[in-house]
Amino acid sequence: MTPSVLETVTEQRTRRSSRLLVPVVLTVGIVAVGLISLSVGRYTVPVNEVARILINEVISLPQTWTEAESNVVLGVRLPRVLLGMLVGGGLALGGAALQATFRNPLVSPQILGVSSGASFGGVLALMFGLGSTFLVGGAFLFGLAALGMVLLIGRSRSGGALLMIVLGGVVTSAFFSALVSFITYVADPYTTLPSIVFWLMGSLATADMAKVLIAAIPILAGSAVIIGLRWRINILSLGDDDAASLGVDPGRLRALLLTMVALMTAGAVAVSGVIGWVGLVVPHIARLWVGPDHRISMPTTFVLGAAYLTIIDTLSRTVSSGEIPLGILTAIIGAPVFVLLLRNSRRQAFIDA
Repeated sequence: MTPSVLETVTEQRTRRSSRLLVPVVLTVGIVAVGLISLSVGRYTVPVNEVARILINEVISLPQTWTEAESNVVLGVRLPRVLLGMLVGGGLALGGAALQATFRNPLVSPQILGVSSGASFGGVLALMFGLGSTFLVGGAFLFGLAALGMVLLIGRSRSGGALLMIVLGGVVTSAFFSALVSFITYVADPYTTLPSIVFWLMGSLATADMAKVLIAAIPILAGSAVIIGLRWRINILSLGDDDAASLGVDPGRLRALLLTMVALMTAGAVAVSGVIGWVGLVVPHIARLWVGPDHRISMPTTFVLGAAYLTIIDTLSRTVSSGEIPLGILTAIIGAPVFVLLLRNSRRQAFIDA
């Protein structure tokens, strides 16, 4: 066997073992993160008791835990952990899809202006004291309205479709950010302004099973479509001409991906406020680990995003006496991590693409 053939065989074996190892590590990792997050807090519950409480919901076990521990795990922390995993996974996968669509690793869900649109809808509901149902509905509707504006601007014939979509996102984001600023300017500083500012910085403190269900529908639906199209996203990342020659309609595929990302982003912002950096940092971590192949990196990004935001949320409610807004922690942690990832990245060719 020649050295070149031996290297090829070794590389194939390495890839095969990596494909088997990654799902195992992701499964073990997300379960461990979930159990630890359910365990730690101001009222600590042992991890083994957390596991027994969860298993008892499926298979009846002899009770070794107190009612208080069961209420803390199932009633307080479980909705929050599930919501954090959904929001984190959705934002991270949305960022990965956008980076592949635009062939630019520096874009994130905020580039489409959907986050700003959803923020305006939520802030408007808080301003008029309409309650959580209208907050979620308003954020969702204005997030979709922002997407509609972007797509209308993208259909302009005065420039390339891709360029016009990016510019449309910038314009839409600036427009809705200005509206949010106006609402915060006229809000009552003693009643509504504090709640608006706290919501804009992102939080999962009000998580419940109703919000989990509201977030699960758009995020899981969008994630299923994007992950199902990951083979076509690989082709799209080669460029429009190559994709068309291989039988993929780049315009239709890109429009579908943008719609799914907007759906997921609107659903996430509606239940948690604005949380930045997740869609920018996590896809880079996934690519550095498993490579640029979207067939593997897309599912990996979703799970890593879920674990990442769950860890951040756990830190936000445990490192101080008061709860720290998620947007602050994701920025403080995400900025240096992103710089470190860029510096240590060995895939400069992909970054330059």
